[in-house]
Amino acid sequence: METYFAIKPFTMAVLLITAFGYFIIRIRRLFGLMRAVTGKSQPRLGKISERVKVLFTDVLTQSNVRRKPLIGLSHTLIFSGFLAIQPHSLELMIRGLFPGFGFEHLTPGFYGGYLFFADVLALLVLFGFGYAIYRRGLVRPAYLTMGMDANLIILFTCLIVVSFQFINTFQILLSLAPDGINYRSYLPVSRQLIPLFGLDNLNTGEIITGYETSYWIHMLTILGFLVYIPSSKHLHLLAAAPNVFLKRLDQPKAIVKTDITDEEAETFGLGKISELNWKDVLNLYACTECGRCEEQCPASNTGKPLSPKNLIHDCKVDLLTHDEAILAGNHEKIPPLIRDGSPVTGDVLWSCTTCRACEDICPVNIEHLDVIFETRKHRTLMEADFPTEMQETFTNLENQLNPWGFTNDTRADWCIGMDVPLMMDNPDAELLYFVGCAASFDDRGKKTAQAMARVLKKAGVDFAILGPEEACNGDMARRAGNEYIAQMLIQQNVDILNKYQPKKILAGCPHCFNIIKNEYPQFGARFEVVHHSEYLFDLHKQGRLIPSGKTFGELTFHDSCYLGRWNHIYQAPRDLLVSMNTGSRLIEMTRSGPIGFCCGAGGGRMFMEENLGKRINIERAEEVVKTGVGTVAVACPFCTTMLRDGILETERVVKVKDIVEIIDEAVC
Repeated sequence: METYFAIKPFTMAVLLITAFGYFIIRIRRLFGLMRAVTGKSQPRLGKISERVKVLFTDVLTQSNVRRKPLIGLSHTLIFSGFLAIQPHSLELMIRGLFPGFGFEHLTPGFYGGYLFFADVLALLVLFGFGYAIYRRGLVRPAYLTMGMDANLIILFTCLIVVSFQFINTFQILLSLAPDGINYRSYLPVSRQLIPLFGLDNLNTGEIITGYETSYWIHMLTILGFLVYIPSSKHLHLLAAAPNVFLKRLDQPKAIVKTDITDEEAETFGLGKISELNWKDVLNLYACTECGRCEEQCPASNTGKPLSPKNLIHDCKVDLLTHDEAILAGNHEKIPPLIRDGSPVTGDVLWSCTTCRACEDICPVNIEHLDVIFETRKHRTLMEADFPTEMQETFTNLENQLNPWGFTNDTRADWCIGMDVPLMMDNPDAELLYFVGCAASFDDRGKKTAQAMARVLKKAGVDFAILGPEEACNGDMARRAGNEYIAQMLIQQNVDILNKYQPKKILAGCPHCFNIIKNEYPQFGARFEVVHHSEYLFDLHKQGRLIPSGKTFGELTFHDSCYLGRWNHIYQAPRDLLVSMNTGSRLIEMTRSGPIGFCCGAGGGRMFMEENLGKRINIERAEEVVKTGVGTVAVACPFCTTMLRDGILETERVVKVKDIVEIIDEAVC
């Protein structure tokens, strides 16, 4: 035993140097990949105090994980308990090198309280893992990765916690010897193991052997865990916190502007994995493969080949497969991201509706859409590889400034006979109503625009429209990857807006609202932009829209993705509907608000065929029908079309009305 204690510090030193040396080498390599990729990213180091607060809420208190109560509680117990025992594990490591060391000598008053806290939380870790094992073994949700990697991590962590408890138990027994420190009062859980396993009958030598055995199981498991982390999906233990710290602090999200006039640029968008930027790579490292993005994704839910989780995982595999070439700067040896045999295919890429459900639900704030947008941009601009039906849409946008292909001089025909002024005739108007393409050219959309004009007049609003001076907002082209056409359309609108300098812009289409508000500033147009749901509710609160008492029966409301998840506007349309629908209730669908389900039209999919799996609009329409309501209210012209077509496929008759149409009928 004396020989053992003599060589223990040397053995511990060798193990620590080996494990930490390997760990540092792997981390340096991963960090080197982040530096070697060629994509440009925006700096994100402002608002430090706010970022520290986000780090506390999103990481330490697990706020995003706790959106699902049981799963969130389980993960919080595991996370908190595992963190709690680490100071004691560090103490044990140092004690292995310097046998006389102990934190109790440094902070005697605090030490006992810490041990009590850690001992209790360690037990809660096992309860958390109990639920995790039940969920993986019996519930087995389809979106959850069931691999050896996750099982090894559970095994590692359980061994660390159990060995921690046994170390504490043997410390209690050793402290009963003369001159020992009395750990019994500090360790309420570990002391229960003594009678449970009959350890109080052991002699001193057996207690020491038990302690040392538990000690080495604990140390070897921790060091093995340390070596394993950089090569496993649990790299997120290291990457999640910095990824959260560097998250977008504002809810709105703008597509990265590409300088398409750069004559020196050899390529645009994301064609190879080496063309990611460093923040994209950090996103890949941070992924936990929890599958929450897949659970929420409308494409995944309707049998499409897109899984946001798998997309991130496949990109990570591609990155690590070609790490040698990336680190060496041999980018010509790196194959295209989309290629024969690659799990990232065109069908994966174009199945996305850009609803942002994946990003909104992600507990570590991964931005999946950045990869999708940039890859679409490359395929469209550099390879001319996009769904064939989009060719006509792109042509219409380029030549006629709208996706339907109507001549732009008919853009104001919807309001003939309604005495709606143009901005060229009323440049000092209180409000510019940006009508949008759907409300200008689509027969169903025109009814919404006409209702808007009537409501604004009832409220006494001094408004005007651009008419033929208005072009498509550019949203569809941009999200379908055609940055060239998108920037042409955006710049045309920017020039007109800057010419008139409107005091406020009203949009009835969330896509118009989002892009003018959040992306037009990239092109030099910064104006106050409001969506009609918020604007009309403000008019109502001002007493300018007074309900007549008409009732529409029970309603449900479908959240537009570009109004809700893209801009976090959920309550205003609901408040407006409740205030106008006298004596009736608003019935919520199962998936509503932040977990609302897409209509299927976003990201250019309004003009693409949907040949894979179940149609997304039918899935949503069936959910509308299940509420039993007679009317579904919407706040987007695309949602109107998609839900109307989806409901026609069901056996129920449910009216689809934009909220402004309901207000038009409800107001005197």
